[in-house]
Amino acid sequence: MTLRAGDVIPLRAAARVWFAISLQTFGGPAGQIAVMQRVLVEETRWIGQQRFLFALSYCTLLPGPEAQQLATYVGWLLNGVRGALVAGVLFILPGAVALLVLSGVYVTYGESTVVQALFLGLAPAVIAIVAQAVVRVARRALLHPALVGLAVASFGALALLGVPFPLVVAGAALAGWVLGRVLPGVGEPPARPADAGPAPLIADDALHSEPPGARRSATVLGVGLVLWAAPVVAAALLLGPSSILVDQGLFFSGAALVTFGGAYAVLAFVAQQAVEVYGWLAPGEMVRGLALAETTPGPLVMVVQFVAFVGAYRAPGPLDPWVAAVLAALLTTWVTFVPCFLFILLGAPYVERLRGNRALASALAGITAAVVGVIAHLGLYFALHTLFAATDVVEQGPLSLEVPLLDSVRWPAVVVALLAAVLVFRLGWSVLRVLGVCAVVGLVLGLSVGVG
Repeated sequence: MTLRAGDVIPLRAAARVWFAISLQTFGGPAGQIAVMQRVLVEETRWIGQQRFLFALSYCTLLPGPEAQQLATYVGWLLNGVRGALVAGVLFILPGAVALLVLSGVYVTYGESTVVQALFLGLAPAVIAIVAQAVVRVARRALLHPALVGLAVASFGALALLGVPFPLVVAGAALAGWVLGRVLPGVGEPPARPADAGPAPLIADDALHSEPPGARRSATVLGVGLVLWAAPVVAAALLLGPSSILVDQGLFFSGAALVTFGGAYAVLAFVAQQAVEVYGWLAPGEMVRGLALAETTPGPLVMVVQFVAFVGAYRAPGPLDPWVAAVLAALLTTWVTFVPCFLFILLGAPYVERLRGNRALASALAGITAAVVGVIAHLGLYFALHTLFAATDVVEQGPLSLEVPLLDSVRWPAVVVALLAAVLVFRLGWSVLRVLGVCAVVGLVLGLSVGVG
């Protein structure tokens, strides 16, 4: 079966669905992938399960937010280059607008009791959403006990040994390749999928017809690099090479190339540079920015927009503080996400031709299994720092485990987390309904018993 480029569904219909997805992408990559899994694979039947997981595995290999890149990839499959741009931009847009507004509120009002009370409800709710995503992705990706073991090993490598994420991915790819040779078909789906239903529009065995080629690749690369660099060059010409906009544009352009593993993997580096080297933030403000990003839809790496906004507002140079802050936020968002589109549009046609390669399929099956462990680790990290005010690190030989200090438990957050778990797992509520109810509960608890 051959799939002609850009003719699967009308672009307008696809745009409506992508916009609806973009409003539900709370809770980081785990929740975002779960939303796309539910809408694209289970409800609309636009793409087959294994095709979806293959695209996810490729996006996991790339620097940048894998969920946004997955949306771009599926958009390309459905509607070609236009579809990729529509899906990718809509995935970013609501979160970018929301965080821009919240950054303005932050620099204007500082720490607000009402806002902190809302965070008290939203942050614990995200824990339940992430847990649901781990369960959903695991059910569809861990098709063999060996892959379950690989997911557990990946979790242990991150949580106990502190192995860098790129090494976990590389090790999972190698392990998947070995498993594919020892146990042929280890990553293949069962003969009758659990979610059997109408055939998806993009079947697992469909071949995209847009061929890879040197001319196409050179055009995509050239246009992408020009668009990526243009705003930084313009800032240097108009404001001088020492402008804060130029510093931020160059710094976040480089950071965009090392964000393997999503936002958490690069936050320590960004925080250290923003606080100690550039002085854009005060110590502890990165955590507040992350809290804001957690409560908005879209990629968590959008927290870099908050960093740029606050830094430029406080050191605007010749510009008005508000003008500098808004320009910095927009420029940083641009240089962070343009590479994401470039990686997909440049690499997807080549990756499509390799889908029938069993060795690659086995390696990607290993990576997909590792992603389950990675998401579970992120969920643990988030739970530790949401439900407890303090943690400690227990070390024993090469093992190092972050554990909570039990006397620092935040009981209001625990109550909201348990409520969210019931709403998600017992009642099957949607993400937006859960977040709405938990926000109200957090507001009541925060204003009545306090946020701490």
